Amino acid sequence: MNIDLRRIVFAIAALTFISGLIQMLAPSFVLSMVGGTINPTSSHLFAIIGMFMLFFGGLMVHGVCIHSHTVVFWAGLQKFGAAIAVYIGVQNDLFSWLALLIAAFDLCSALLYWYYMSKIRYWKESP
Repeated sequence: MNIDLRRIVFAIAALTFISGLIQMLAPSFVLSMVGGTINPTSSHLFAIIGMFMLFFGGLMVHGVCIHSHTVVFWAGLQKFGAAIAVYIGVQNDLFSWLALLIAAFDLCSALLYWYYMSKIRYWKESP
């Protein structure tokens, strides 16, 4: 097994967990960083998004530990969906262009997760 790939994917999952926790606990802080409008509704919704980032990050940490193809697939979908959602937010002037860095990171993470998923299958089938 390629330990470096596994460690990178694990680090991304842990970062997703930690950033989700921060976003859940301090949504206005994160909104201000991405140029979003801060009001009770946007803060509440951003905290909910943070909660799901926390859940998917934790799930992916677990998925890496148990080599779960299914977990990695769904976590990759979450990252891909997040990339699209942030991109649409920038296009609709909800976030500053700096949020595109987040979208690019999430898109690259999704692709890396799915590459890792293909390697899990290979590693399980190898003698």
